[in-house]
Amino acid sequence: QLLYAGDVDGARVVLLHDGLRIARYAEPKGSASGVALDLARVDGATGAEAAAVVLNRADGNVRYLTAPWVKKAARQDLRTAGSEPAALALTDGVTAPLSGPAARAGACTSWPALRLTGDFGAYVLGDLGELTPARLTTGRPTATHEASSAAAGRTWAPFACSLSVLRSQGVRSVNAWQYAEQNLPDDSGTAAWVCTRADTWRGTGSQVLAQLRVPTVRYGAAVARSADVTACGARDPQVLAGALWKSKAGSWYLLAAGGSHTESITASNGVTATARGNVLAVPAKKGIRPELKGTLDDGRTVNMLR
Repeated sequence: QLLYAGDVDGARVVLLHDGLRIARYAEPKGSASGVALDLARVDGATGAEAAAVVLNRADGNVRYLTAPWVKKAARQDLRTAGSEPAALALTDGVTAPLSGPAARAGACTSWPALRLTGDFGAYVLGDLGELTPARLTTGRPTATHEASSAAAGRTWAPFACSLSVLRSQGVRSVNAWQYAEQNLPDDSGTAAWVCTRADTWRGTGSQVLAQLRVPTVRYGAAVARSADVTACGARDPQVLAGALWKSKAGSWYLLAAGGSHTESITASNGVTATARGNVLAVPAKKGIRPELKGTLDDGRTVNMLR
């Protein structure tokens, strides 16, 4: 099926779809060099996953071809919670250029995402350098929501720049789940634990990041990363992660957190402690490499992400 054929930003572009894959052929006008052919899996795509495909990349910007049911397009800075989406012109299903965050170098100061609104609601999609942008969601893995609400924006903002590590891995969707809050020692405020899980079109190669945000820092930091695990997924939405942290009083602690079904957490290897519930905070020495194990309320154990 021919999706598009025409001139875009000085290139001749053709998009084809066979029900399983998208194929994009592009060649510069007036030149035989720089010809590109890209293929991407899109089998089973519906809703947000079928809402847009990259039409062209030029000068760090991206134009998208959107689905016929898309009525509005906008730029949304995923890193700034509460920012108003900036409208993007939509002409015959083609968006105006949107800056592509996946290609940026240097400090991450913003993360432009594509917000689409149509007959089925609003979606937020992230450019990870591939033919199809990734669907962004929030919430518990068994009941995720589109990342288009104000609450979803607040969840994503501290962790948006972590999307850069998922570039060019065939990512289909990324969910951000705040699975725990933790009162910090030495009256240091409350920390948020978030798990971001990226699932791929091929079904394997999922990536899971456990991230921690403390009150003294505006943005979160990845403390663990694992691949091809069930953690933070719909099949088995469990997680356990830990990190060494220095309080405002100058003392070092081991912090750890699991999901709401975690009944206890045990730490070993440099620190020996057990805490009831889904969070742990104990004094620790700088530089240790602790081991963590959690016990769920059904008696199963959960290992830490690394």
